[in-house]
Amino acid sequence: MNEIISVVVPFYNEEENITKLAAAITEVMEAENYKYEVIMVNDGSTDSTWKKMIELNRSNPHFIGINFAGNYGQSSAIAAGIDHASGEYIITLDGDLQNDPKDIPMMLNKLIDEDWDVVAGERENRQDKAFSRKLPSKFANFLIRKSTGVKMKDYGCTLRVFRKDIAKNLGLYGELHRFIPVLAILQGATMVQVPVKHHPRIYGKSKYGINRTFKVMSDLLLMVFFQKYMQKPMHIFGTLGIFTFSIGALINIYLVILKILGQDIWGKPLLMLGVLLTLGGIQLITIGIMAEMQMRTYYESQRKTPYRIKKILKGE
Repeated sequence: MNEIISVVVPFYNEEENITKLAAAITEVMEAENYKYEVIMVNDGSTDSTWKKMIELNRSNPHFIGINFAGNYGQSSAIAAGIDHASGEYIITLDGDLQNDPKDIPMMLNKLIDEDWDVVAGERENRQDKAFSRKLPSKFANFLIRKSTGVKMKDYGCTLRVFRKDIAKNLGLYGELHRFIPVLAILQGATMVQVPVKHHPRIYGKSKYGINRTFKVMSDLLLMVFFQKYMQKPMHIFGTLGIFTFSIGALINIYLVILKILGQDIWGKPLLMLGVLLTLGGIQLITIGIMAEMQMRTYYESQRKTPYRIKKILKGE
C-alpha cells in the first residue's frame, strides 16, 4: 500500500498505557509494511503522558505528539488529531489498550476492497463493568438508534477507519465523538460495522461513568436537530412560531368578539394565554430567522477549531 495511514489516538492520564500501545501499533504497521504516522494527542493530562510522548517522538519519527493547553475532551482531541493527519486513510482508537491494533488491517482491507467510506468497530465480549458502563452504553445505543435511524449496535467503540475526506469534515466539538457514525452519515458516507476484539482495562482509571448517559441524552437532542434542521432551522422554529402565533391570534380574536358583545374579559386566564402564545410565536419566528442567518455565516465563514494547541512534535 502506497498511501499513508494516519492513526489518531487521544490520551488523558494514560502514562502506563501509552508505551505499550505505541509498541502494539508499531508491530502491526511494520508487519503490514504500511507507510504510517501515529498522531498522539495529550488532552491536558496531569501525569507523565506528555513526557512519554516526547520520548516516543525522539525514538520513532513516525510518532507525532500534540499537547493541549488544557483538558478539552475526547471530541476535541480526536478532531485535533484528524486535522493534523496527512494520510489518505485515518484510523481512530482509544489510548487505554482496550482496542486492539491487530484489528486495523482487517478493517482497512474491508474499507478498501469493498469500497466503504467508514468501517466501525463493534466490541465483541465487551470487557467493562456491567453496571457502570455496559448498561448505560446499551441504553445510549438504543436511544441513538431510535432517534437518528442510524442502525448500529455499538456507537461507543472508538476503533474506526475512515477515508480522509469523510474524517476531515466530521465537524467534531463538544462531546460529539459518540455520534461520529451519525455525523458521517450526514455527509452521505457509506458505513459498515465489524466485530473487533475488546480487552479489559489493566492500567489507569476509566474516564466514563453512569453520568455519561445523561450527556448522551442532551447531545442526542442536538444530533436530531443536526439531522433534520441544521441547514433549515427556520423549518422548525418558523413552523412552531406560526402555529403558536395562530393559536394566540384565534384566542385574541375570540376575546375581542366577547368584548364587543359587552362581556368583561379583563383578568381572564384565556386572555393571558392568548397574549403569551402570540408573543411566543413572534419570538420563535424571530429565532428561526436569526438561526438561518447564523447558519449562513457558519457555512460562509472560515472554520475555527474548538481547541488551542501549545506545541506540536514532528519527526525530524
